[in-house]
Amino acid sequence: MVAVLGGRGVLRLRLLLSALKPGIHVPRAGPAAAFGTSVTSAKVAVNGVQLHYQQTGEGDHAVLLLPGMLGSGETDFGPQLKNLNKKLFTVVAWDPRGYGHSRPPDRDFPADFFERDAKDAVDLMKMVIWGANAYVTDEDSMIYEGIRDVSKWSERTRKPLEALYGYDYFARTCEKWVDGIRQFKHLPDGNICRHLLPRVQCPALIVHGEKDPLVPRFHADFIHKHVKGSRLHLMPEGKHNLHLRFADEFNKLAEDFLQ
Repeated sequence: MVAVLGGRGVLRLRLLLSALKPGIHVPRAGPAAAFGTSVTSAKVAVNGVQLHYQQTGEGDHAVLLLPGMLGSGETDFGPQLKNLNKKLFTVVAWDPRGYGHSRPPDRDFPADFFERDAKDAVDLMKMVIWGANAYVTDEDSMIYEGIRDVSKWSERTRKPLEALYGYDYFARTCEKWVDGIRQFKHLPDGNICRHLLPRVQCPALIVHGEKDPLVPRFHADFIHKHVKGSRLHLMPEGKHNLHLRFADEFNKLAEDFLQ
């Protein structure tokens, strides 16, 4: 079984349809650069592009860390790569095409970009995911429009991504991301994957920060209601980066659920 934890922004619940396939494959690092003594970094050819990933641990249970908006393994999942139990889990943090070090190509947002990310991830390793948004509302559109201009982001949030991408690519891709997400608002009920939630049969943990400024609480409630047998865990002081701000609590929660 492979569990997938997602990061910033709208998360790819469409990937759930690829869950629990037999023959789990955890990619082996080829020519890799060592990070300390326990994390390796490498690229692997997937669907015509070179996808970058970091890998650590030696457990039989594989965990794929999936970043969201403009994210990468190194900017989004440091505490998980460092501290998740390496005897129980093999942890892989990957950069979707156009993000992080999975460039070229530059990131774009066609109407099927979620499905494209899903196929890339499934072809990298078989998977299941927990996440946040299943649809886009007017309220969400207003929130996304508010983050279009990266110069208005807090320095703490902006600097790591600016260092990774360079300001021009970072700013340009953020604007493209907002346009890519807002296109779902024009679909019936703003649908991303709400019609797929009842088909989820694997165990699902939904973690939500009640002070999340990007994803309102009703999204977590909706997913919990429509994924049969799912578990909802609320973090009263958590924001959108709860897995970084409260890394110890989050890692313990994930480890307990995944075992």
